[in-house]
Amino acid sequence: MSEAIEGLIEQRRLSATGAMTGLAGWKRRAGGLRALVRAQPADIGLHFTLTGQRPLTPARGLARDGQLPAIGTLILRALAGALPRAAIRDELRAQLDAFEDGWGAPPDFLDGHQHAHALPGIRAIVVEELAARYSRLPPGHRPWLRNCAEPAAWARRRPIGRRKAMMIGALATGAAGAALRAGFAVNDSFRGLYDFTPDPPYREVFRAALAGPGERILVHCHPGRVDAELRRLDPLLEPRERELAYLESEACGEDLAAAGLRPARFGETGTAPGPGAG
Repeated sequence: MSEAIEGLIEQRRLSATGAMTGLAGWKRRAGGLRALVRAQPADIGLHFTLTGQRPLTPARGLARDGQLPAIGTLILRALAGALPRAAIRDELRAQLDAFEDGWGAPPDFLDGHQHAHALPGIRAIVVEELAARYSRLPPGHRPWLRNCAEPAAWARRRPIGRRKAMMIGALATGAAGAALRAGFAVNDSFRGLYDFTPDPPYREVFRAALAGPGERILVHCHPGRVDAELRRLDPLLEPRERELAYLESEACGEDLAAAGLRPARFGETGTAPGPGAG
């Protein structure tokens, strides 16, 4: 999967990607990725992981038998106010440490595997920890945070993924405001949600994501080439192949050109046209 993402960065179809630093692949690939983005700049961030993988810490009260919980379990505990805050804070610190050890610098951004970083009880820990680490950096050098919510009027107009956008946006309510108050920038539009089914074709999903208001547009995606390692780590397989086939195709370039957009790093958005695709 990592090779596919690196290829899309080199092709200028992706402008950001997040690293799951709890996986062994981070140590193997961080050096090559660093060399790649020197030649073709892209934002590299922490894909903060609290579900489905092995933690870097004991994660007491969160992990069971060395495995982080499923996203459904995490959401229920977040809504009930029953999350182990100390364990989440320790795991975030460990994953940030692992990122900095491999990258030699802070992450350009932070997002969450399955959007868990924006859940009640977790988002406050994320903002507090980022502020403790990075608030002394100049505003343009601080990590930005993925905002998973957008104005409801925008989400309701989505021709694809409307229900998912509304649900995730509701769970993430307040996360963007907390980040902004702490001095961390966020995207104002979050797009690309769908049900990972073959119908509608991914080209339709992506083209729909290019439409609509917003100055800092984030189109999130999951491209990858399925191999034995990916099969061990993640149940999301065939949709990754479909997304990859489109994103590296001429059709993707044609659709971006028709929309008058280009993939851009976060710092380039807001004043110049272009969605960040990550």
